[in-house]
Amino acid sequence: MKLTWFGGTTVRIHIGGQIVVVDAAGAPAGIDAAELVSGADHIVPDLGRALSPVDTTGWKPRKPVRLLDEEPGETSADCWSAGPGAMLIDAVGEPPLLLVAEAVPALGRWADGAVIALFGDGAALVGLGQAVLSARAPRVIMLAGDEAAVDAAIAGLRDQLDGTALLALEAGLALEV
Repeated sequence: MKLTWFGGTTVRIHIGGQIVVVDAAGAPAGIDAAELVSGADHIVPDLGRALSPVDTTGWKPRKPVRLLDEEPGETSADCWSAGPGAMLIDAVGEPPLLLVAEAVPALGRWADGAVIALFGDGAALVGLGQAVLSARAPRVIMLAGDEAAVDAAIAGLRDQLDGTALLALEAGLALEV
């Protein structure tokens, strides 16, 4: 899985052999929206608010299928709304990816192996991170914010990580997990 964050909640994700672009219309000035969505398999506006909702407490990621059993043409990335300002992406062979900008949904056991990307300013990143870490211990938490926001989030979260990796996303640079 590879994420490229552009600012706000605009992100281009390579996951499960597909490309998912989130909030292309909200891309910062200087980012060509047409180029951003070029080659995308899924274009998701407004952090997935219009997607089908998913119950994040009982949801389970799909298990990898044997190559002999795989159906040709089967979609390998599924996207759902996980509540206000939250989106869940599942791709076979990849950890679940949860994108959160407003409120952390209730998390099930699947979140222990998940990658969770948080978007916002310093106070928002700290609050979202604390909400995630009080519920589960995901594999990775990614912070998408300016340098001051990331610094504040690291200071506010570092003592609660308990084995969770904490990574910072930098605008325009891809990060592979």
